[in-house]
Amino acid sequence: MNRINFLGSGGARVMLSTQILATGGMIISLDGTRFSLDPGPGALLNLLKQNITPTDLHGIIISHRHLDHSADANVMIEAMTKSGKIRNSQVFAPSDALDTDPVILKYLREYLKEVVCLHPLSNYMINDLSFTTSMPHHHGTEETYGFLFHGKDTTLGYIPDTAFFPELLDFYKADLLVIAMLRLEKSKFFHLSVDDVEVIIKSVKPSMTILTHFGLEIYQKGPDKIAEYLEEKTGKKVIAATDGLEIKFS
Repeated sequence: MNRINFLGSGGARVMLSTQILATGGMIISLDGTRFSLDPGPGALLNLLKQNITPTDLHGIIISHRHLDHSADANVMIEAMTKSGKIRNSQVFAPSDALDTDPVILKYLREYLKEVVCLHPLSNYMINDLSFTTSMPHHHGTEETYGFLFHGKDTTLGYIPDTAFFPELLDFYKADLLVIAMLRLEKSKFFHLSVDDVEVIIKSVKPSMTILTHFGLEIYQKGPDKIAEYLEEKTGKKVIAATDGLEIKFS
């Protein structure tokens, strides 16, 4: 069974420093390939709490180098490779996360089968699963990409941090869509708001949308209430992630 295990549903500075909501990203299991996506602080601890074995992971994919998306990448590498005894996993990350201001320690790179630098609108393979990077997201100076994961019967899209721009609607054609919705309302900061997500869902029309990476205002308003509101507005199924949530899909 394909599944997403949320190792956290919070994002950005307040959640990172307070852990009101955990910030560990998620584990994707699709067509026999299992990997960590954006392993922020607490990823390994919360993975173990869900009884997921680190050595079962085929790799790690990082959308951008911010701490809430990458802080646990090194400890996850240590765990999934058994400190270099198992060298069959891959890590994918943008160039500035590998070279300019690297988030992966150099000695740990020797533990991996492959370290891959991501480029825009390009195709890659993690284990037996193909995926495509988006165009660069509008997220300040950070090199940021989202992804389409091409399963045999399902396309899974992941929209990480970004300001809204129309090209998002053209790229993220997916059956199942995971969206980082950090802001309650539009602002000058480079994150999606509730109104932005409504536009995306109405355009893409995924069979199911899962909201995650909530900021403090979203948390205070109630992610479930916002998911219900978006479901009413779009006519499509919308779920708010919670810490430890497992979503199974065919």
